[in-house]
Amino acid sequence: MRVAIVAEYYPRASDPVLGVWAHRQALAARDAGAEVRVLVLHRPVPPLAAVKRGDLAAARAALRQPRRARLDGVEIDYVPYLAPPRPWSYGAWGAWAAPSLGRALRRLRATFPFELIHAHYATPAGDAVRRAAPDVPLVVSSHGGDVLATAQRSAYARRTVERTFAHAALVLANSAGTERRCRQLGARETTVVHLGTDVPPAPPERTDPRPTLVTVGHLVARKRHADAVEALALLAAGHPDLRYAIVGDGPERDSIEQLARERGVRDRVDLAGQLPPEEARAQAAQADLFVLPSTDEAFGVAYVEAMAAGVPAIGCQGEDGPDEIAAQGPGLVQVPPRDPAALAAEIDRLLTDDRARQALGAQARATVEQAFTWERCGKQTVAAYAHVLTRFRPPERG
Repeated sequence: MRVAIVAEYYPRASDPVLGVWAHRQALAARDAGAEVRVLVLHRPVPPLAAVKRGDLAAARAALRQPRRARLDGVEIDYVPYLAPPRPWSYGAWGAWAAPSLGRALRRLRATFPFELIHAHYATPAGDAVRRAAPDVPLVVSSHGGDVLATAQRSAYARRTVERTFAHAALVLANSAGTERRCRQLGARETTVVHLGTDVPPAPPERTDPRPTLVTVGHLVARKRHADAVEALALLAAGHPDLRYAIVGDGPERDSIEQLARERGVRDRVDLAGQLPPEEARAQAAQADLFVLPSTDEAFGVAYVEAMAAGVPAIGCQGEDGPDEIAAQGPGLVQVPPRDPAALAAEIDRLLTDDRARQALGAQARATVEQAFTWERCGKQTVAAYAHVLTRFRPPERG
């Protein structure tokens, strides 16, 4: 089968980490038997934050993105389009992207007669496909942002998400919680397909004997890095050698650094910045515990990446992603959200009991091997494609 993948979040020349999970799912589907080509919706406008801080490099990077690329053997076309600033117009970006996407799809189909389109997120990618190619079967992957954030921005954005879900032949949700939210927003047929990770043959050897916590994630408020810093401060006296490595970058970097300084633990916090995916995974594998007390967490590939290396993970109770991962088997423990004291107590318990922590790490690897590999993801994705192709009937245009 031939599949055109449409995504907004996808690796770029200036940001090879952006949407890398979408690329890995494309590779997994290819390895499971599908032929894939990728169209990336590219808005050649620098982020407002970059403009405000006078970051000329970010502005130039957006403009200099090559129109075509080949990544891990997958052909990628970057489809430029213009749209108003994100904060108040994001729900309409699909409409702005549709004309350019329609032309790109027609060009692609002349040389690659795709049978199905797989869009990541209801908007802008899914909405743009709905408008540009209404007679092609559409599979939409919801990774949480469309149902937890975009649909809540405005009535217009909610209607856009609802129309895209109603149009889709099938919606792939990254967790049972996301699936439930998609159905509430009008998805006709849904199934859960977990994203995955690679499982190394064995846990890597530790190179630093000091106890270490690690977080891998964009530095935004909902990831709650501040809670981990507060927990580190609470643990400082009882664990004098404890370190905290933060892999990622974003708007909260300065505030996290300032908080660490105020709590007297700045010398224990390593702000490593954004690293290539393989380096990020390698750093996580060197830790004793992976800590990500985030909220609005629809899944969280970073949890399973750490668990695959034998590192137990800590997430929050009542979050779709941690709930889903914990339901598949041991390896991720949960604490109440926004509660640094509870987080510190769980970290203390696991650091104090080496045998229990090591056993939990081994169980974490087993859970990933059973439920969260890229091979499993690829097979489930291709099975979803085949299901759609056997029963597709073009929906009425709405």
